[in-house]
Amino acid sequence: MRAFSLEIPEVKVIEPRIFQDERGYFFESFNHRNFEAAIGQKVEFVQDNQSLSVRNVLRGLHYQIENAQGKLLRVISGEVFDVAVDIRRSSPTFGKWVGEILSADNKRQLWIPQGFAHGFLVMSDTAEVLYKTTDYYAPQHERCIAWNDEALDIQWPIDSHPILSKSDDQGTPFNSSELFE
Repeated sequence: MRAFSLEIPEVKVIEPRIFQDERGYFFESFNHRNFEAAIGQKVEFVQDNQSLSVRNVLRGLHYQIENAQGKLLRVISGEVFDVAVDIRRSSPTFGKWVGEILSADNKRQLWIPQGFAHGFLVMSDTAEVLYKTTDYYAPQHERCIAWNDEALDIQWPIDSHPILSKSDDQGTPFNSSELFE
């Protein structure tokens, strides 16, 4: 496995080593010891989630203000543009975002540590996303920042209004959101 940081150093892309021949391919999608070595910290995952979405669905920007979750995401079918926003006021990259295309073809994973808001846009007809979390889902602590907040200026690769859930459509402006210190 190879890991590299994006412009926000704590957010990492994980690329598996793929063994391919005429029969198909094999890769180790997760190895706890290698993952911790790649990100440089101890992590315990407690929950796995899976979603299926159609083209132009945008999920996010989500986070939990308490029971904060680190997330390791991968796409098993289709393609998404995945975004992490640093919402830690004490961070030198506070208010900055990074985006990465994750797909079944590139088999990349994205590590988003605690203290970040997360969202993704489906770029294929459908996409299935799997992700591990470091804490349990706690709906009473879930928050959502507006996907199109002008202060963040995320460059989503879409020409029209995305398909949003009711709660995502009512996301809070970044400057008035409850954030991490």
